[in-house]
Amino acid sequence: MILFRRVVTSAMNAVCFQRTFAAAASPLVPVQLPSRMEAHLWYVVPDEVKSSSLLHDYFDILSPCEKENVSRKRGEQLQKAALLARALVRTTIARYQINGQVDPRSLKFKKNIHGKPELEWNDNPCQSASRLQFNISHTSSLILCGVTVDSLIGVDLEEKQRKLKNDILAFARRYFTPHEVKFLSSISDPGVQHQYFVKLWTLKESYVKALGRGFSGLPFKMFTIQFGNAEKGDSCISGETNNEGEIIVKSLEHVNSVSSNWQFALLELAGSHYAAICMEKDEAVEGRVPTPMKLTVRKTIPYMRDEFISGPDAVVISGLT
Repeated sequence: MILFRRVVTSAMNAVCFQRTFAAAASPLVPVQLPSRMEAHLWYVVPDEVKSSSLLHDYFDILSPCEKENVSRKRGEQLQKAALLARALVRTTIARYQINGQVDPRSLKFKKNIHGKPELEWNDNPCQSASRLQFNISHTSSLILCGVTVDSLIGVDLEEKQRKLKNDILAFARRYFTPHEVKFLSSISDPGVQHQYFVKLWTLKESYVKALGRGFSGLPFKMFTIQFGNAEKGDSCISGETNNEGEIIVKSLEHVNSVSSNWQFALLELAGSHYAAICMEKDEAVEGRVPTPMKLTVRKTIPYMRDEFISGPDAVVISGLT
């Protein structure tokens, strides 16, 4: 059974989705804005959202365009994932408007030239709202939204057991830099090789998303991801899973260039996914070390429950001090 029928202009379908939202759902719990160089991560596990009435409540807060996009998806699973992704963005952002309550339905979005969604606050008097940045990523089994203030952010989420149609090294040669391919080639264990391929891909995705350019706007072969303590010209990612070094990005357009404008974190999420966060660094005051990135992770079912996540459900692999 399809979760939502395609939205058309008929009176029958219009009535179908007109619901009394406020009476059906609990209020969103307000959250203080992230501090300087802090990223808030919110994630939803689609399989844990089972209430059809709650899904309809989520549908109610979407824009007409978002409703149409959800309804175009083929199959219940894809529709549900698309719905939860948009609902997560709207409900998450609405929590942070501390100068006045904001209805998630009133939020407006625009896209940059590469298609990255951004907030549009032209008619909103809340000054702090314009400083809020967000990014979203999802797989079939997890949906993640990252939020910062005053710092651009990119997040990517990949299943640890992500399946590849082609041989890993063949795939890497097509998309990765020679340094990254060299590192992957040096790993004899197929399982470990696969693990680090997914980590690299996730970090690269987070970087191009933070830049607002996406995969098509900045091909992966144009930059290398590596750890700050790696030997020059050596492996591009550490073989250890403890936090041993800062993750940096090197442009291949300018061989000796190392971008110091971005900070990365890599973590295991929910025991099943790798999550990468790329965040624009704050401008260091002269004589003072820049503020390191901080992460706060929450698992949510909007309008039902929120919980802080730590321990085995959110394990930092690298990138944080």
